[in-house]
Amino acid sequence: MSARSDVIVIGGGVIGCWTAWHLARAGCAVTVLDRDQIGSGASSGNCGFICPSHVHPLCAPGAVTNGLRMMAKFGGALSITPRWDPVLWGWLLRFAKHCNAADFRNASSARHALLKSSRSQYQTFAARHASQLQWQERGLLMVYRSVRDFETYEQTASQLRGEFGLRLDRYDGDAVLQLEPTLRDSLAGGWHFPDDAHLDPSALLAQLRHEIGESGGVIREQTAIESLHVDGAALTSVQTTGGERLSADAFVLATGAEASKWGRTLGCRIPVIPGKGYSVTFADATGMPKTPLIFEDDHVAVTPLGDSFRIGSTMQLTGLDRSIPPSRIELLKRSARQHLRVELPKASELAWAGWRPMMPDGLPCIGRSPRAANAFVAAGNGMIGMASGPATGQLAAELVLGNEPHLDPTPYRLGRF
Repeated sequence: MSARSDVIVIGGGVIGCWTAWHLARAGCAVTVLDRDQIGSGASSGNCGFICPSHVHPLCAPGAVTNGLRMMAKFGGALSITPRWDPVLWGWLLRFAKHCNAADFRNASSARHALLKSSRSQYQTFAARHASQLQWQERGLLMVYRSVRDFETYEQTASQLRGEFGLRLDRYDGDAVLQLEPTLRDSLAGGWHFPDDAHLDPSALLAQLRHEIGESGGVIREQTAIESLHVDGAALTSVQTTGGERLSADAFVLATGAEASKWGRTLGCRIPVIPGKGYSVTFADATGMPKTPLIFEDDHVAVTPLGDSFRIGSTMQLTGLDRSIPPSRIELLKRSARQHLRVELPKASELAWAGWRPMMPDGLPCIGRSPRAANAFVAAGNGMIGMASGPATGQLAAELVLGNEPHLDPTPYRLGRF
């Protein structure tokens, strides 16, 4: 493929924008299509962790039992709306199948590759845009109330150090106050990953959008795709809901939690479902934590974002539902109050919900369509989309251009399902 080939990227979230950014830097004429606004989906309200620490997928041995325990707990981090949904139950069966030691180890290695490459790319990118991105390298502190869970993590810590070379430090009891004095006394302790970082997701998307435009790329918002048109062994065009036909030499589908609906047309199965997450952002961060935190007992995350402050997480398998029940936001606040000695801001707050694109084996789909040689998929990054975006986008761009991949693409291939 020549360097000036036209490429349409469908989806303007963090994966789509990083893919377009890499393609534009390679000399391609890129058009990004988004049905809403750039970054308005799962990319906008997440906690902005750039976390090479998150190598382990959810499909760990024992995850099914632990998940049932969380669901049984009132206000637990995980909940599934009872309903007849063959897609959901099929996904859960696939997830359970992958909860074994071999798949867990393989997925961890593949996630590590994406996260390590992305962390390096963010370091270079942030060197030019640190202030715009609210980029901070204060690490990530996992905080525990449960002494048993805190002590149990020692085995995981040893494995992360030995197999992946990750740095992490143990802080027993009130020693966590040395890192983050806004935490309450008498916590069990915390594990700190000093090489993690964080940024403002909206600021990142704005900067990527600006640089794509500077490279000649075109951003088209409010442009929803209704159908894909495959002729022979090629995807020839896409049709918008407004009836417009758009053609290109190559296409990348970075449609997140809704990527599965294009699988049949592309001759593959993309078993991604939406894992609904929530966050609440406070306009005033005065007196709030300066270190990104995860309250491990509740699986609730905290991010300082310059002048603002965000609390987020939980996982609901509710289907394509965008509602924001006040009770879920209150659960986030309650966890913060249980862990922080400071009062939450009384300034204005913004509640948000979004769909994380969850794959049953914990790995994204990054690869070429079996049916259309010029169509590619980059979707399913789950809860590490922000952290793995640069490498996912680079790998997708390399496959489009026929360049030597900087990572082994085999673990992410579409044909694995």
